[in-house]
Amino acid sequence: MDFVNNGEVSGVTLLNSNFFHMNMYRRKDMLIKDVTVMAPGDSPNTDGIHMGDSSGITITNTVIGVGDDCISIGPGTSKVNITGVTCGPGHGISIGSLGRYKDEKDVTDINVKDSTLKKKIFDVRIKAYEDATSVLTVSKIHYENIKMEDSANPIFIDMKYCPNKLCTANGASKVTVKDVTFKNITDTSSTPEAVSLLCTAKIPCTGVTMDDVNVEYSGTNNKTMAICTNAKGSTKGCLKDLACF
Repeated sequence: MDFVNNGEVSGVTLLNSNFFHMNMYRRKDMLIKDVTVMAPGDSPNTDGIHMGDSSGITITNTVIGVGDDCISIGPGTSKVNITGVTCGPGHGISIGSLGRYKDEKDVTDINVKDSTLKKKIFDVRIKAYEDATSVLTVSKIHYENIKMEDSANPIFIDMKYCPNKLCTANGASKVTVKDVTFKNITDTSSTPEAVSLLCTAKIPCTGVTMDDVNVEYSGTNNKTMAICTNAKGSTKGCLKDLACF
């Protein structure tokens, strides 16, 4: 659905697509509500809802279980509100990948609230290529009231994304991440690393706020931990082991 303004998709089921189930490009002021998206958890590249170069997107009261990102937010996207979404299986709600192509635009003003993310590889993630070719900024990102159930990577900022292991920039990403808030994030992680903030020395992540983040490892032999590299911010009311700033 490209170049559509002031549209609505509601009350439908999208089932077993061979690729992205819904793809939005250069769309403005769109409402997605009461939608169900389903595909096997091991099906590759079957993102639920993808958007790029779009603004004013609202997704609400939607259930997504797929083999890739439940919702993926591409470059050039702004003013997105996601509420009441249940995600699982899948790779959670992702911003990126960013920086793969030249002349990509900023991502800003993304809000994810009142949602449940369960049994996934990732929950909420921001990812940019380690050898990004575009200079862009990710800012004003807000996650609030998110319940996570047994995710392998509940909170993940990855500025060293390199899926094919062919990157050559040695961590010199050109993507800036700033003003990201995680508020009232609860429940369990299937691995000890409940929080991973992997930023670069050249462009550290700044303005990261963790407020009442209490995601605990569900296993018995290792304690919950956070890995924070080149990330600057503040914590309040968080599980002690996650207060890494």
